Amino acid sequence: MPPVFRFAPSPNGYLHLGHAFSALLNFQRAQESGGRLLLRIEDIDPTRCRPEFEQAIYEDLAWLGIAWEQPVRRQSEHLSEYRAALARLQAMELVYPSFESRAEIARLVGQRDADGGWPRDPDGAPLYPGHAKMLSEARRAELMAGGAPYALRLDMTAAVARAGRLSWDEVGRGPGGEAGTVEARPEAWGDVILARKETPTSYHLSVVVDDALQGVTEVVRGQDLFHATSVHRLLQVLLSLPAPAYRHHRLIRDDQGHKLSKSSQATGLRALRAGGISRAQIRHRIGMV
Repeated sequence: MPPVFRFAPSPNGYLHLGHAFSALLNFQRAQESGGRLLLRIEDIDPTRCRPEFEQAIYEDLAWLGIAWEQPVRRQSEHLSEYRAALARLQAMELVYPSFESRAEIARLVGQRDADGGWPRDPDGAPLYPGHAKMLSEARRAELMAGGAPYALRLDMTAAVARAGRLSWDEVGRGPGGEAGTVEARPEAWGDVILARKETPTSYHLSVVVDDALQGVTEVVRGQDLFHATSVHRLLQVLLSLPAPAYRHHRLIRDDQGHKLSKSSQATGLRALRAGGISRAQIRHRIGMV
């Protein structure tokens, strides 16, 4: 069977040079190996994802000379599949609801920081500080029946105990030069969110379900997602899903050394194209000459 690659952007802004690098690497790997390239639109956030950004993704990738298989998988059309995976984890008693607002969580973290610091995940966000795991089933049911907002979290301690030791095959390089067999440390992320009241999935859950259902054999993505692979390996083992090989690549940075991102208003490919830049110039700027 030929290898299967995927490029999976979110339509919450215009693609930038970092996206171009990742998309071109996936396309190049697929061509060199006689493999297939899939395009997946990760649009589970209805408040930030917009049709015009999705259309721009297709236009930018086509302009770069990238071809992908049809049909394109749009996550918003597959929520039932994520619900089914979540239900399996719930049946294992590995999921619980938490009810604190973001402001309440920030207050709890502030209190704990004052008491000597509170641990952060690999991305720098504080681990969940609440005690929702200790609520009785009756109290949880009461809050949910009353319409309280909630997030569904993975009981990380129980999940790690069930899954045992984990690792993955890294054929690229991690941010610290990691390669080969890498030990997974999902506990560093705490009780991650798997879904919310209004959205039956999260990035972590949907990405492992999609990769398995689409038969992805090699995940080529940026080093900013290297540590998240620990969570993905945990969910793959819990859900009995196959594990692809991972190839994490260097990040494209601005003149100040910061990673390009939509949130930092990195110049989009759309604007660069409008300014007259060529595909050859794009390749030169991202080091693919």
